[in-house]
Amino acid sequence: MRNWRDDLKLNAVSVDQRRVPVPNSISREAQQWLHNAVRNDGLPINALYPMPPAEDHEAWQKLKSAVDSTYAATVSVLESSRDVQLSRKRIGSADVHFAKPIELDRADCVYIDLHGGALVFGGGEASREGARIAASRFSIQCYGVDYRMPPEFPFPAALDDCMCVYKHAVDTYGAERIVIGGRSAGGNLALATVVRAQDEGLDLSRAVVLLSPEIDLTESGDSFQTNKMIDVNLPTSLMPANLLYANGADLAHPYISPLFGRFTNEFPPTFIQSGTRDLLLSNAVRLHRALRQVGAVAELHVFEAMPHGGFGDAPKDEELSREVARFVNAALSQ
Repeated sequence: MRNWRDDLKLNAVSVDQRRVPVPNSISREAQQWLHNAVRNDGLPINALYPMPPAEDHEAWQKLKSAVDSTYAATVSVLESSRDVQLSRKRIGSADVHFAKPIELDRADCVYIDLHGGALVFGGGEASREGARIAASRFSIQCYGVDYRMPPEFPFPAALDDCMCVYKHAVDTYGAERIVIGGRSAGGNLALATVVRAQDEGLDLSRAVVLLSPEIDLTESGDSFQTNKMIDVNLPTSLMPANLLYANGADLAHPYISPLFGRFTNEFPPTFIQSGTRDLLLSNAVRLHRALRQVGAVAELHVFEAMPHGGFGDAPKDEELSREVARFVNAALSQ
């Protein structure tokens, strides 16, 4: 017997193949970024590299090596900031990049930075660079968590690492002197850390920063369909990586998909960012509504035509950086 859900599936909107032009409503730099990310036939370049099945660990190891080499090459050409001292330390199960500005605006607080990379990539040098950038941007000390990742270390290893660092930061500075944040997969772990800290009765951080957060690994939101192949940076589903990370656990578990966590009006003020072409836009929109429905403080910033992770080096990327710095500094000034 058919039910109404089957009828809804049959009544899906049908859209013929079409070309979506680069809009003239964004800067020339942003337009160029979108243009360069697409082949002449209109296919996003990133769509040419499908992920292996979750169970093929050997293929994942090879892909990780290739991606890490690309990240390392990208980081190596970046100018090293002389105003930030870098060191690497161990906190519990976690490797952490300590980034400390030589001239601190204030020494009584810390930003915990969690790198992106689909919960599989982005560690090592890329993680270190992210910590350096955050420390330089906010003029405070930053802990860049180089968390463990699959296939060797699936869930909950990464979250366990983040919890070790969070508890250390609380013991060192106090929860009110901590801001935790991340982009994409890092946004997942930042939100999951606060949700788990809340469940464990720990004091909560002063604020949370989530940039294009990958917080629904079930991929149930509308934009997973409407922005498919429109997002040039993340054109298609991350489901193979999601399944690899979860390692058989329920994708809807609130520590895996923290969008489904428990929120109250005492949840820390949260900065949420996305773009109209971001495959994960629905994640940001749904989280903002979930927080506002319980009376929590939340800012939602959606940028015109921005894909997942931003344009790279366009005026809107700089504007986003200024907004994040404003939010972090204001939170720690209270």
